[in-house]
Amino acid sequence: MQKTFRIGGIHPPANKWSAGKAIVKADIPSQAIVPLAQHIGAPAQALVKKGDKLKVGTLIAKAGGFVSANIHSPVSGAVLKIDESLDASGYKRPAIFIDTEGDEWEEGIDLSSEIRRDCKLSPQEIVAAINQAGIVGMGGATFPTHVKLTPPSGFKAEILIINAVECEPFLTSDHALMLAHGEEILIGTSILMRALGVSKAAIGIESNKPDAIALLSRLAASFEGITVVSLKERYPQGGEKQLIDAIIRRQVKSGALPISAGAVVQNAGTAFAVYEAVQKNKPLVERVVTVTGRGVGNPANYLARIGTPLRQLMEASGVISHPGKIISGGPMMGKAVASAEIPVTKGCSGILILSASESKRKQMRNCIRCAKCVDACPMGLNPTLLMNAAEFAAWDTAESNYAADCIECGSCSYVCPSHRPLLDHIRMAKGKVMEIARSRK
Repeated sequence: MQKTFRIGGIHPPANKWSAGKAIVKADIPSQAIVPLAQHIGAPAQALVKKGDKLKVGTLIAKAGGFVSANIHSPVSGAVLKIDESLDASGYKRPAIFIDTEGDEWEEGIDLSSEIRRDCKLSPQEIVAAINQAGIVGMGGATFPTHVKLTPPSGFKAEILIINAVECEPFLTSDHALMLAHGEEILIGTSILMRALGVSKAAIGIESNKPDAIALLSRLAASFEGITVVSLKERYPQGGEKQLIDAIIRRQVKSGALPISAGAVVQNAGTAFAVYEAVQKNKPLVERVVTVTGRGVGNPANYLARIGTPLRQLMEASGVISHPGKIISGGPMMGKAVASAEIPVTKGCSGILILSASESKRKQMRNCIRCAKCVDACPMGLNPTLLMNAAEFAAWDTAESNYAADCIECGSCSYVCPSHRPLLDHIRMAKGKVMEIARSRK
């Protein structure tokens, strides 16, 4: 029996049309727009000014606090301005605009294809290198990696779990990365193990990626303590709490951190970025992005510089119709963007193009009390009750029924036969509950 998590879950069509396609190096943008908030936590603070000359890898913004991340120039050129730019949420946020001039990298960054396996750094030096390189969770959550590697007092990691599940429909960036850089991901995993002081690591991969499972299983044989775990296809298995349950059969309590179950979860893309940061002295300036959808002539996986406009990657993939909606990320947890001019960021794993008919909401009907949403919820919540609480602003009810535990996976809305926007209302209730909780402190 393949492993999986025990509560809820759904099986949306995978639609992995770009699976098996090699990573294509995207053209360098003529202008890079680099947002200062590409991570959970405080925005980074700009260190440059108009007219400053930069190389690829130059530190251009310093972390604004402990839960924050450094930002480096993804192109060489000159700073045009520091101004506001639309982000994936549709809000204007501070960003650094850089006009590209050539492709000159900072000295000391190793751009060779040589794989460097041995790491002599201490755990503290590894965490410092990761912090300096601006590494964040590459699966979309964008939590600063150095913070995850520094557990709160009283907690100790027992196992590292690498999230290579990629359960979101359509997305294949992690799959492509595993096939192209499997050994580097395993080296990155061993470096993360060293930083955490653990002797065990498990790489969870869903069974719809048999080539990645076979490759990483073969490579892992030469890495002590690392195993590859084949998982049953099930959404949202890539959620931290669901993946921990699937692999080590421990459930994280309400309001608790994953470290309370003895596990630290890192994305496969993050493990690769850690390898490049520690072994190659390369900061996070580019990432793999899937471009896909029914309106895409050539679904593909691109290695794109941070700051590249989404439109550039869409045009490279031959978007063949006027999109009804452009989603940054996947269809379940991604965000519809207001413009194709917004840039690729550290957390942008994909660009999904939906047609007008696909993106149109169906008319909402009354709840028929079927409880499908309850069965589907991977957190064991009652989505219809929480939606009612949001509609009537009953924030006490929302709080007592654990609205803050919602992981916003969208499973409830997906299965609802009455097409009720459950997630929209629960997200609002969750925000209010968390706001009230902060006001009590």
